[in-house]
Amino acid sequence: MFDLSLTRFMRRPVRALISFLLVLPALAFAQAQPYPNKPIRLILPFAAGGGADNNARTMTELLSQRLGQPIIIDYKPGAGGTLGANIVAHAPPDGYTLLYATPGQQMTTPHLMDKMPYDPLKSFSSVSQVIQGSNVLVVNKNLPVNSVAELIALAKAKPGTINFASAGIGSSSHLAGELFKSMAGIEIVHVPYKGSGAAITELLGGSVQMAIDTVSVYLPHIKANNLKALAISTLEHNPALPDLPLIADTLPGFDAAPVNYVTAPAGTPRAIIERLNRDINIVLAMPSVREQYEKNGATAKGSTPEAMDALIISESAKWKKIIEQAQATRN
Repeated sequence: MFDLSLTRFMRRPVRALISFLLVLPALAFAQAQPYPNKPIRLILPFAAGGGADNNARTMTELLSQRLGQPIIIDYKPGAGGTLGANIVAHAPPDGYTLLYATPGQQMTTPHLMDKMPYDPLKSFSSVSQVIQGSNVLVVNKNLPVNSVAELIALAKAKPGTINFASAGIGSSSHLAGELFKSMAGIEIVHVPYKGSGAAITELLGGSVQMAIDTVSVYLPHIKANNLKALAISTLEHNPALPDLPLIADTLPGFDAAPVNYVTAPAGTPRAIIERLNRDINIVLAMPSVREQYEKNGATAKGSTPEAMDALIISESAKWKKIIEQAQATRN
């Protein structure tokens, strides 16, 4: 006579096997669907409402339409952008978790911190550049200079008396100032603040005399004649300030162009990278998208994954040298 309890015990694996076999067609169907077949999570390693957020949103609405799936921006601020980047670095490489990156995550912060939670070069697969930003060199309106050459001459005549503001240690405004200091061969003093807002307030008040920061941040104050704009930080003129000279006109080769780009976890299939790259570049070529970026003082600029990889490597090497010269650290 069979033990009924034993019979029931033996039936459990059978029921589990039957359940598994029943869901196999659904799993096979999902895997057979072309990418993407569900919403995509785009990690933004900063708080909502900032420049990176605005730049990401300019692209994602139209990109979502092309991909046929929602793109959900997930804000993960903290640790100079490395908290959000770390989430992507350890996410499944399936194309459904991406990073909207700025220079900090792979190009600069790795040289500011003793220990990184991910490998800045090996943990990601580049998808495409999105924009090239521009910084603008501005000075307090009462500073008696009207050009980059005059600013350098004043700094050399009075070493250590000109202070430059930044949005914090390791920020693009800090490193642009350090690059300017190095290439001009001058002694100016870095004064870090907790964000660009505080830096602007002090610059307007005259506590600091100069800054090199994002065009969109300073544009309203330039147009209101509350600050003097001397030059653009990139190798190309900025559409928001087309008549402004370049710092490179006085310091040949000067280039502090913060980029935004999209990257994925290392190991993401090449077919997925190519699909994302193609559609991002199509969106960036749309006149409405280009115009919106220009209003924000940036330039829509796509790339191949390989070109983005090369840019990360070259920019990392450049900023490593500047960071070491400045002896800058971020704990």
